[in-house]
Amino acid sequence: MILIYTNKQDQHPTNVIKYLTEWGVPVLRFNTECLLTDYKFEWTCINGKTDCLIKNIKNGIELRGSEISAIWERRPMIPETLPYIHQDEGINKHNLEEAHSFLSFLRYYMKDVYSIGGIVSDRYSDSKMLQYRVAHSLGMRLPDTCFSNNADDIRNFARTHEQLSLKPISGNSVYVDEEYEYTFYTTKVKNTDILSQPDIALEQTVCYIQEYIDKAYELRITAIGEDLVGCKIDSQCQDDDTGKIDWRQGYEHHLKHEIVELPAKIVAFCKNYLKTMGLNMGCFDFIVTPSGDYVFLECNPNGQWLWIELETGFDISQIVAKNLAKHEQGF
Repeated sequence: MILIYTNKQDQHPTNVIKYLTEWGVPVLRFNTECLLTDYKFEWTCINGKTDCLIKNIKNGIELRGSEISAIWERRPMIPETLPYIHQDEGINKHNLEEAHSFLSFLRYYMKDVYSIGGIVSDRYSDSKMLQYRVAHSLGMRLPDTCFSNNADDIRNFARTHEQLSLKPISGNSVYVDEEYEYTFYTTKVKNTDILSQPDIALEQTVCYIQEYIDKAYELRITAIGEDLVGCKIDSQCQDDDTGKIDWRQGYEHHLKHEIVELPAKIVAFCKNYLKTMGLNMGCFDFIVTPSGDYVFLECNPNGQWLWIELETGFDISQIVAKNLAKHEQGF
């Protein structure tokens, strides 16, 4: 049986579940924010033997831990709803925190089951520093990069490149004055813009700076097991603020996508990277330069891919379903 940790808003599992159901592979979708309201649990250790039971009380589907053949961790959320609201907010907070701890324990408990995404591997594999060390060891070209909160170090790095990219480390957006939402995208700046900043502007947090690399186009590779899907993102046809600098800004500006064949050396790199990191899935971002070089930017160990399926018609859902189902006995 397949267990999918996810949330109610995520559409990625919908078609995957459809394929699994069509193939006769039992599956339980676990929307973790509703852990206390939509599910019942039991985990036991009796005479040294451990097992658990998860039941969706909305549709009656249930599974035992011993029956799970594969897991997909697709953006689980912390529990946020309670079956009973206590008048004391402190007690409500405590109850949600207890449920969150249980969920973490449960996910760690199942860490040895085949998994696309996972609580253990996703955490360390998300480190850009570790990603770059591994990518370099596998012979991949990287952009010169600096993480620092030391103004002198940042300026010294800036002097080595005329054009620079400023990037967020993990934060996507922030609310200013509790009303205006500012989204952090990659920003292209001249090194003189950095050199002219006062120390306080460079030392308020850890800055993430890279050399800016000219692009012919960008490449998103969704790798699941032995299956790789390369998608060319034609960002350089856009304006600077509609996807040319950061292709994520091109979502609503008719950014062109195209499924492309991947060079053998890039296929080999992605597979070796996943193996080195202990991952069964990764979403890779590359720059392809005007001279045809491939430059590794990052690998999201649990990235999004549904938009590629919608833009190109390429059925990634079936690939995910196949990689989960092949671990089911008799499939």
